[in-house]
Amino acid sequence: MSDTDSFIDEVTEEVRRDRLFLMLKRYGWIGGVAVALIVGGAAFREYTKAQEQAAAQELGDGITAALEAEDSDAQAKALAAVPASSAGGAAILNMLEAGALAEAGKTAEAVAQLEAVAVDGELPLIYRHVAGFKALALQTESLSVADRRVQYEALAQPGAPLALLAAEQLALLDIEEGNTEAAIARLREIVADATVTADLKDRASQVIVALGGTVNEDAAPEG
Repeated sequence: MSDTDSFIDEVTEEVRRDRLFLMLKRYGWIGGVAVALIVGGAAFREYTKAQEQAAAQELGDGITAALEAEDSDAQAKALAAVPASSAGGAAILNMLEAGALAEAGKTAEAVAQLEAVAVDGELPLIYRHVAGFKALALQTESLSVADRRVQYEALAQPGAPLALLAAEQLALLDIEEGNTEAAIARLREIVADATVTADLKDRASQVIVALGGTVNEDAAPEG
C-alpha cells in the first residue's frame, strides 16, 4: 500500500505540473500584461509629476521676472504675458496682475480681473473667495455699505475659506454705520473662534478695546 500510495502521489503531482504548465502557456500573457501595466503606470505617474513640477517652476520664474519690472503698469503687462498651463496658475496670474493694476491706479480693470476669477466655477473655492475679497477691498469707495455687506456675508458663511476675515470686514461695516454693539459682538466671536490666527485675534481685540468694550463678554467693564 505504501508503494501504491507513493506512486499515486507522484502521478498526481505530475498531473498538477502538467496543468500548471498548460495554464501558464495559455494564460501567462495576462501576468505579463499586468506587470507591464504596473510598470507603465508608475512611469506615467513619474512623468506627469515631473511635468507638473516643470510647469510650476516655469510659472514661478515668469512671475519673478514680471515683478522685477520698473513700475506697476509694466508689471501688469509683463504678468499678462506669462503663460499658464493650468487654471489655478492662470488665476494666480490674474490676481497678481490685478494687484499691479490697482497700484497703477487702474482700479476698474483690477476689479474686472478679480471678479472674473471670483465667478469661475471651475476653480477651487479658495481662489474664488480670495479674488472676491480683494475685489471688494478695492471698491470701498464705489460700493454702498449695503452692497458690501451682502457680499461679505456670502464670504463669511461658516466653513468658508475667508470666513473670519470677512466677519472682520462686517464688523468694520457695523462701525461705519454706528452700530458699536454689533461690531463688538462680532469681533468677540472672531476672538473666540478656534481657527483664528494670532494677527487677526490681536486686531479684533484691539478694536474691541478701542470701542470701549472688553474682549471677554463676561468681564466687568473698565472704569
